Amino acid sequence: MPGIEIDRSALWKKARQDKHGNIPNPKVAEKAKLIDELQKQVFEGSLTVSGSNDVLTMALGPEHPGRVRGKSRDLEKQDEEKKDEKQDEKNIEVVDYSKLEVPSSLQSLCRYVETTLKTQEKIMTFTIEKEVFGEDRSTFVLHKDITQIAGMKEIGATVVAVYMRCLFDNLKTANMLNMVGFIDPAQVSANVGSLTERSRLVANRLQKTDGEHIFMMPYNPGRHWVLFIVRVKKETIYFLDPLPGNRVVDEEAKNILNSAIKMYNSHIGRQGRKATIWKTLSGTPKQPSSVECGYYVKHFMRDIIMDPSLEFEKTFAKGKDQAPYL
Repeated sequence: MPGIEIDRSALWKKARQDKHGNIPNPKVAEKAKLIDELQKQVFEGSLTVSGSNDVLTMALGPEHPGRVRGKSRDLEKQDEEKKDEKQDEKNIEVVDYSKLEVPSSLQSLCRYVETTLKTQEKIMTFTIEKEVFGEDRSTFVLHKDITQIAGMKEIGATVVAVYMRCLFDNLKTANMLNMVGFIDPAQVSANVGSLTERSRLVANRLQKTDGEHIFMMPYNPGRHWVLFIVRVKKETIYFLDPLPGNRVVDEEAKNILNSAIKMYNSHIGRQGRKATIWKTLSGTPKQPSSVECGYYVKHFMRDIIMDPSLEFEKTFAKGKDQAPYL
C-alpha cells in the first residue's frame, strides 16, 4: 500500500477545506473551481503543463506558485490554527492501536499510517471509476482521515465517497448495479457550487439510467450528515436522518432534488407530478451523540444494499425504533 505523490493543486485545495470538504472562503473557493477547470483541460489534452508551470501556478499566477507573499487575515488564521494543531499533536500521547476496540484490519491500517504515511508525509490515493458516480475522478485521504475513523471522530465527504466506492463492489458482486446508484456527496453538499449547478449534476446522474434505479445521496448541510434516496421513476425522495426527534429536510437540499427531478422529467419528455413526493423514514437507528452521523449514514447505505428486495421503506418506517448501531 505505497504512498503516492499527488499534484500540488490537489494538496492546496485540501489544505483549505474544512472537515466536511467545503471551502468556506468564497474567493478561495473560486480559485479551487478554476483549478478544477484547468485539471479537466489537462485530462482532456487541451492544456499542457510543464515543470513549475503547473495547474496551481496557472490558477494563482506566477507570483504565487503555491505561496503567498502578503498574507490575508484568513491565511494568517489558518497558519495559527496549523501551529495549534502541531502543538496539540506534540501533546498527544502516541496511541497503541492494538488496544483499540476496532477490527484488526483497521488496526493494521492505523499502524501503517503512523509508521509510513505520517512520518514520510505521504497520502493514500484512490481512483473512483465512472460507473460509481457517473464520471471518473481521483481522490485521496490523509493520515488524519484514517485516525479520525479509528477514533470515531467527525468524517468528511472524501471518507464517505471512498466508502461508497467499496459499496459499489458489493453491488457488483450481488448483481445489483441495475438497481442502485450513487451520487457523489463531495459534489452536491453545501458550499460546493450553486444550487443550479448541483441540481444539474444530480439530474445528469439520474439521466444515465432507465429510471428503475434508486439513488443514494449522502448530504451535508453543515456539520451533519443525512441520507436522501431518490426513486426517480416514482418521483419520490426519502429522507433519513440519524439524529433523534422530528427532523426537517434542509431547504437547499430539497430545492436541489426537486429541481433535479424536473430536469429529469424534461429530459425524458414526461410531464411529471406537480410536486415531488417526500417521505421521512424516521425509524432509523439514532446516533447516541453529536459525532456519529457520518458513520450512521454509511451504515444506512450498507443495510439498504444488503437487502436484495430493497425494502428499506418498510425497514426504516416510522415506529420501528431500532436500536443504535454498536
